[in-house]
Amino acid sequence: MSTYKLSVLLVEDNQEIASQVVAYLEQKGVLVDYAASGKVALNLIQNNVFDLVILDLMLPDADGYDLCGQLKNHAKHHLPVLMLTARDSLNDKLQGFEKGADDYLTKPFALEEVYMRCLALSRRVKLHQEKITAVGELTLDTGQKTVQRQGQAISLSQTDFTILEILVMAYPNAVSKRELVQKVWGDDAPETDAVRSHIYTLRNGVDKPFEQAMIKTVHGIGFKLVINE
Repeated sequence: MSTYKLSVLLVEDNQEIASQVVAYLEQKGVLVDYAASGKVALNLIQNNVFDLVILDLMLPDADGYDLCGQLKNHAKHHLPVLMLTARDSLNDKLQGFEKGADDYLTKPFALEEVYMRCLALSRRVKLHQEKITAVGELTLDTGQKTVQRQGQAISLSQTDFTILEILVMAYPNAVSKRELVQKVWGDDAPETDAVRSHIYTLRNGVDKPFEQAMIKTVHGIGFKLVINE
């Protein structure tokens, strides 16, 4: 049974710390992407969908406080930020929150606490998000796991619903096949071309009964939702 996997971007230039955090979070089933600089972090944010960012303030090419705001501005949706830093004064923490940090953890830290704070941030965001999301004539209720188009109920498998939810979150941007595989199956991806198979059944439910197709193949990239095309 497929479940949506937590996706995290770690921005940390200390290789030792980064390796420890990545290894621990991946062991917990979290999908982790990594950036050692602000430039790489911004590029990843613009081309991927993450549930949250773990951000070190001391980077070689960027001020962590300023980068926090830039990451949030360039993200495709509301993006919580957990700041990791050796700066532990009250003024440092206040500045972090003023710049948009959602949580603040000082070094040295326990890896288990990083993981638990990631879970807490993710849950907090989901509680505040609207459970009903609309893209054109398509409506998703993430609480009830239901889909409607033009008011007609569409029956989808759990995996198909998860893929559609990812496409809705990324709209109007495309999602790569690799990103879909990672978010839906993680390291347990089936050997067959599961994405193509599920896109086919998804189209049968979302597109086939209607005049216009909403699920578009972006050649060389992946898939995206379109309206009135």
